[in-house]
Amino acid sequence: AGRGAAARGVDVASYRERVRAMFYHAYEHYLESAFPYDELRPLTCDGQDTWGSFSLTLIDALDTLLILGNASEFQRVVSVLQEGVDFDIDVNASVFETNIRVVGGLLSAHLLSKKAGIEVEAGWPCSGPLLRMAEEAARKLLPAFQTPTGMPYGTVNLLHGVNPGETPVTCTAGIGTFIVEFATLSHLTGDPVFEDVARKALKALWKNRSDIGLVGNHIDVITAKWVAQDAGIGAGVDSYFEYLVKGAILLQDKELMSMFLEYNKAIKNYTKFDDWYLWVQMYKGTVSMPVFQSLEAYWPGLQSLIGDIDNAMRTFHNYYTVWKQFGGLPEFYNIPQGYTVDKREGYPLRPELIESAMYLYRATRDPTLLELGRDAVESIEKISKVDCGFATIKDLRDHRLDNRMESFFLAETVKYLYLLFDPDNFIHNDGSAFDVVITPFGECVLSAGGYVFNTEAHPIDPAALHCCRKRKEEQWEVEDLLREFYSLKKTRKFTLKRTPEHGDGETAEAPSEEGGEKRNSKKNSHSLLSCPSQSFSSKLAVLGQVFLDNT
Repeated sequence: AGRGAAARGVDVASYRERVRAMFYHAYEHYLESAFPYDELRPLTCDGQDTWGSFSLTLIDALDTLLILGNASEFQRVVSVLQEGVDFDIDVNASVFETNIRVVGGLLSAHLLSKKAGIEVEAGWPCSGPLLRMAEEAARKLLPAFQTPTGMPYGTVNLLHGVNPGETPVTCTAGIGTFIVEFATLSHLTGDPVFEDVARKALKALWKNRSDIGLVGNHIDVITAKWVAQDAGIGAGVDSYFEYLVKGAILLQDKELMSMFLEYNKAIKNYTKFDDWYLWVQMYKGTVSMPVFQSLEAYWPGLQSLIGDIDNAMRTFHNYYTVWKQFGGLPEFYNIPQGYTVDKREGYPLRPELIESAMYLYRATRDPTLLELGRDAVESIEKISKVDCGFATIKDLRDHRLDNRMESFFLAETVKYLYLLFDPDNFIHNDGSAFDVVITPFGECVLSAGGYVFNTEAHPIDPAALHCCRKRKEEQWEVEDLLREFYSLKKTRKFTLKRTPEHGDGETAEAPSEEGGEKRNSKKNSHSLLSCPSQSFSSKLAVLGQVFLDNT
């Protein structure tokens, strides 16, 4: 049947419209029956707070609206959120979930505001109401990172910080899934604290990997002892690996990529069997659970980001056969027995397999990937559609439903399906179109494509990270100046002369003497920056304190 469908082809335009209709069926019922609660309960047509009390589905669905082309509703929701969302509440929130859904959703919406026709303020993208909200939410999470190891607690009270008696055990993903949002925040706001804590947490996990190069599932953030020692690519670990790759791409950071590539070797060596990935004991490498979890289906998409397409496609095909067996991916699937695992037969409309199909389709244009998209639309409509939205599938064997529609259904599942079927979406921009924005820091190119999705499918424009810093040149100039200053011979004169065009700043100039050796800045500069030092004429502060660019 697969071959025939491939020959006939999947009618991309008609599926795109069906995905759009799915979105609005769910979204409109959320607004009607559940807002301002976090999530819709589709069987009872009401709402519930799940991850806090932020009207979460609205924040999570915001950028999906724009990807579907609905700028007017995007604008309306932005003003609703500005009025209605308050993070000064006495609520215990998941640090991980608040980051990926709330901080990620707000950052993405902030960066897409201009595209959505919102009148942005003068300093945008380095300022704006949604950025201030994202920063406020992220600040509420910072107390969780104040541990001896720098690895965060899993839960924080938004009003009081970490509760006394809070468990110090956090899953690996709950420690390693911050760099995309937090580095973006630091680059846009100029406050390095966010990126610093995210990096420190990433490095602490790296430092605590086992001798065979694996990380476990849960760790004590006070003592750095592994509590759950199962190593794999799925639940509890997944987005740590994802953020090493995406962080490396977003920040052009070789160190993060080399960390991932080391892990990738260990994962291949110890957990990969016949293009499946099993769970193994992190110290010994012995198999602990021969199961596939639906969350692992992000892995082929991640492999495509590092260019490992052949392996990605083979693993994708394994996962797709499971989908075809059940009309969805059960939470756990026993690989040797080829069947679901007791109590784990559900499918909460997760996006991971569709996400991988979207990435792989961009890379290969293989029609099988559109077939998965088609199958997903058909099964979600057939099994999970109810009068008030789409319901979590409690059991794929008898199609019983659960009274819940997770916010990721609108943030991720629908978005990746739509992007799979919409090759011309602005998100897929190859750099041939872009906007130029004037910021207080100079001209800046935006919307040129290369979007990096956070793990909740919120796209971050990587170019925006370069809009809001004083030019690196200024940092090089200061570094050069200091180097020059300390290498001057005692006999040399060093003069400071005021130049009018720098206002209160002063430029320092070292007199060049005939006898003085010419310094070749290209060859002997040992700047830690990757680019060569620029010719020097540096700005000093009024009180003689050197201003360094603090990013």
